[in-house]
Amino acid sequence: MRWLKGVILAILLVAVLLIGILFAVNNQQALPLNLIWVELPPASLSVWLLAALACGVLLGMLAMTGVYLRLRTLLTRAQRHNQQQRKELDRLRVQELKELP
Repeated sequence: MRWLKGVILAILLVAVLLIGILFAVNNQQALPLNLIWVELPPASLSVWLLAALACGVLLGMLAMTGVYLRLRTLLTRAQRHNQQQRKELDRLRVQELKELP
């Protein structure tokens, strides 16, 4: 089952790669990018779109960093609390065994 997941993932990866290559080949015309305050030099449309995708991915990762860190600290606290509860449960079990006649 694990190898099937790997094969499907590999097929999807190759398909996305081929679509990306076709996209880059079909969009070779050079376009300047006007960002209102600055005009960037002409480059192919695929370069600008891939750069925009990369910037979006990086901004998304940066935006999720706060949520990730908060959830990570909550998980650490919960694990610590769980460990304390287990120690107390073990202590109570030992105490109960000592009290039995």
